[in-house]
Amino acid sequence: MNIALRGVGVIFTRATTALQHQAQVKPALENIALAIKEGEQVAIIGPSGAGKSTLLRLLATAQRPDTGNISILNTSPWSISSGVRQKLRARIGLVQQSPPLPPRQRVVTAVAAGRAGQWSRLKGLLNFFYPMDIPGVRATLAKLDLGDKLFERCDQLSGGQLQRVAIARALYQQPALILADEPVSAMDPVLAEHTLNLLKQEAGQHSATLVVSLHNLELAMRLFPRVIGLRDGAILFDKPVEEITAGELDQLYANEQLQAAVNHIGQDQPQWQPLTPPRCQP
Repeated sequence: MNIALRGVGVIFTRATTALQHQAQVKPALENIALAIKEGEQVAIIGPSGAGKSTLLRLLATAQRPDTGNISILNTSPWSISSGVRQKLRARIGLVQQSPPLPPRQRVVTAVAAGRAGQWSRLKGLLNFFYPMDIPGVRATLAKLDLGDKLFERCDQLSGGQLQRVAIARALYQQPALILADEPVSAMDPVLAEHTLNLLKQEAGQHSATLVVSLHNLELAMRLFPRVIGLRDGAILFDKPVEEITAGELDQLYANEQLQAAVNHIGQDQPQWQPLTPPRCQP
């Protein structure tokens, strides 16, 4: 398996108040079991706070699990040296919802940095000042309709353009595994679908595994053959998209507090009655 998780859990600990030392333990992920084959394209959906970003950080080896076993690209990332783990990370492309791109950095430099993990330190430093593969970076940006933004600074771009720069960076990297956390949240619906289709197409052409978390349920259900539903840090379902039922989606997104509030408001409001026009007295 390209990706394998068995009994994986992540626990966040925080103080209850600023003046207390008592810790509050909150599981972000609990007993996650997951297997993804090489070249698969998978969407992760679920309500806010379900653990989608934490799961992607685990797959990117940016987060170490507190329990269980994890294998990424057929390698156990936490049983190898930090140097070997860094080489593993060079084979993983991570697209974040809010890309951490320096505001004054040029787009060409930001995209070319996708291959920094594959270069020597000297080559990476030289590329920072003198980008070495301008034609290659331009060709990648052109796929995302950003070819004319090559030498612009990142702080001159919109939120949607920055997200496309982050996607271009991952594509230029040519990784074996692409992880994307809400990669089109700042784009309009038409551009979002176009960009996801491009990401899927590029991943397929390079036989890369693609895992994308999405808030947009419609896009996830229409574009991805396999969908994982995550709620409260646990997998509610993991199946081909055509097998997912409306009941499972209702359960995934159920909000008991919101529903109780809606019901309470409905009870407090008087029933609507049609107005009876006054009759003129003869």
